[in-house]
Amino acid sequence: MNTKKKFAVVLSGCGVYDGAEIHEATLTMYAIVKQAAIYEIFAPDIEQYHVINHITGSVMNEKRNVLVESARIARGKIHNLKEFKAENFDALIFPGGFGAAKNLSTFAFDGENCAVNKDVATAIIKMHELRKPIGALCISPVILSKVLKNVEVTIGQDAGTTKKIENMGAVHKKTSQGEVCIDIKNNLFTTPCYMLDSDISQIGDGALNIVNAILKTLNN
Repeated sequence: MNTKKKFAVVLSGCGVYDGAEIHEATLTMYAIVKQAAIYEIFAPDIEQYHVINHITGSVMNEKRNVLVESARIARGKIHNLKEFKAENFDALIFPGGFGAAKNLSTFAFDGENCAVNKDVATAIIKMHELRKPIGALCISPVILSKVLKNVEVTIGQDAGTTKKIENMGAVHKKTSQGEVCIDIKNNLFTTPCYMLDSDISQIGDGALNIVNAILKTLNN
């Protein structure tokens, strides 16, 4: 029987400007396995908001699917988020990237008045009800703020985003690279990653630290 702790990793596409941030996604998976846990990957089966040329930053005249694009990072081993069952996992974690704010939610456009994808919100609420840990990197903590309201999170130090988080009823903790904000009451773990000026080694540190903090809680 496999006794390793099991994470559900939720992706939002493939690419920082219109999907999941690839460094954060990959290093989160690395951190999970490096620390003797396992993971499965999920994404909602929806059309992504738009497609960005990652060289020019311009919007491309094409349509892509969040689940299909996320499968690139997952090497094809991915599930529709509708299939997620909280009782089968020990923890839930969201890497960042603009996809979290454009596809998993509408935060990029509507700020504190944003909507959250139904399957994303359901996954968060189910895990929270079961008192299981939820992690979020980079901009993803805004989703937890919207869904759960009275929580403590971090996105680093950006004043504009901090204000929007506070307007959603959450508390923001200012952090630096690699730091993890732990909301003990709500079992939430957040870290800023590319919301701060960072290099890939700092992203790796953040991913390792947040996964370690979650596992430490699970093993206590």
